[in-house]
Amino acid sequence: MVEYKKEGKPVERRGRLTVVLGLATFISTFGSSFQYGYNVAVINSPSEFMQQFYNTTYMERYNSPMEEDFLTLLWSLSVSMFPLGGFFGSIMVAPLVNKLGRKGTLLFNNIFAIVPAVMMGVSEIAKTYEIIIVARFIVGICAGLSSNVVPMYLGELAPKNLRGALGIVPQLFITIGILSAQVLGIRHILGNSTGWTLLLGLTGIPAVIELLLLPFFPESPRYMLIQKGDEKTAKKALQRLRGWEDVDTELLEMRLEEQSEKAEGRLTVLNLLSQRSLRWQLISIIVMNMGQQLSGVNAIYYYADSIYGSAGVRENDIQYVTVGTGAVNVFMTIAAVFIVEASGRRLLLLCGFGICCVACVVLTIALNFQDTVTWMPYVSIACVIIYVIGHAIGPSPIPYVVATEMFRQTARPAAFMVAGSVHWLSNFTVGLVFPFLERGLGPYSFIIFSFICLVTLIYIWIVVPETKNKTFLEICQMFAKRNKVEIKLDAGDLPLKESKESLEDAVKVTAF
Repeated sequence: MVEYKKEGKPVERRGRLTVVLGLATFISTFGSSFQYGYNVAVINSPSEFMQQFYNTTYMERYNSPMEEDFLTLLWSLSVSMFPLGGFFGSIMVAPLVNKLGRKGTLLFNNIFAIVPAVMMGVSEIAKTYEIIIVARFIVGICAGLSSNVVPMYLGELAPKNLRGALGIVPQLFITIGILSAQVLGIRHILGNSTGWTLLLGLTGIPAVIELLLLPFFPESPRYMLIQKGDEKTAKKALQRLRGWEDVDTELLEMRLEEQSEKAEGRLTVLNLLSQRSLRWQLISIIVMNMGQQLSGVNAIYYYADSIYGSAGVRENDIQYVTVGTGAVNVFMTIAAVFIVEASGRRLLLLCGFGICCVACVVLTIALNFQDTVTWMPYVSIACVIIYVIGHAIGPSPIPYVVATEMFRQTARPAAFMVAGSVHWLSNFTVGLVFPFLERGLGPYSFIIFSFICLVTLIYIWIVVPETKNKTFLEICQMFAKRNKVEIKLDAGDLPLKESKESLEDAVKVTAF
């Protein structure tokens, strides 16, 4: 942000959503984040027809029907390969963003969307179900990379007063991707015996659009200045993104951040785990990502169809109610985009996990009594919708925003690598364990999710500070006391030529 004189007093110019920043946000989130959401939901609707294809192909090969257990195994692999690929994608984050940059990694990542889209699209013609399983793993890598790199990219493009709002846009496009898959998966559209391969293959279209358009937009200025040392390119990028010429104050803030990191150097994951100055930031993103995935959101969707059926919704109409639930998710995520800068990150996290905690408890009670109390199924439906609302405003989008804000430039790739790995392993664990929990505990399994939400809420209440409208250095300083370290800057070593007054103002940013 730039400071200028008005009536003798310095006034901070607030960042605004310029055309360049808005289009860069739209193209990167539609081309990458959308993939994650779309591929989470895309195989739900056509599952019956896909399994028929598996069985038919097997019979044509071996002249005997596929055993039920083997079909279950193949379908489980088709589902679980996606989060497993996501885990491997997360592992690739740090080396790729350091080598190729944020934008470069997003462009490279389109390979992992276009190739599996073609593979899944021709699977029926090729008469091979193995190609679907492999493609699900590859597109999982795409989702693992995009779910980490897009928030990082946008967090570094955005001015600090828009960082929270733009940081939620990736999650918004994840929910739009889920909703799109649900709508296209309706039986009379593509969720049928003739349309399911096209439904799976459509995931390649956003990737092609991103591959064609994103090269025209800037790389992260922070990456160019701090990691590449290219001040000229960073300045041009900032001028395009901000819509004005005088960006020296923001460049100075980046130089201060660079100066504060010189002793640390580029951090690997092992360095990050042993770095005392980042201990509580690291614990925080691990807790929030585990809380996000282990809070029961996947279990809620698993139960949703049976809940709607018990409330009297006809079987053919359940798919439309499910689409309605997805629309609620999108609407509430849009609301979060507009309120996050006013309410702050911390409040949305606390409210979101609190709502999910209460909804899980009430849902447990409702599911136990819905066969004996006539109106109880409607309580169950209300709990599902309330849970979706709570998750959409806090646990779903905010951890990505906070992960970007808690770490400085050289630590951010390794931090996202850890956060992403925890996210996808937790996702995989829920998918693996929940069927056994549901079989053993039934509706009481939601008590476990309620407890996880409560523990996460308490941790956030005690440890996680409010980060809105703070520079990355200010946020780092907020954690310094808890980490029992002191961050020192030698402003005199900065190479950027600024007036003494501007330099003193910039140094005050880190003096609390």
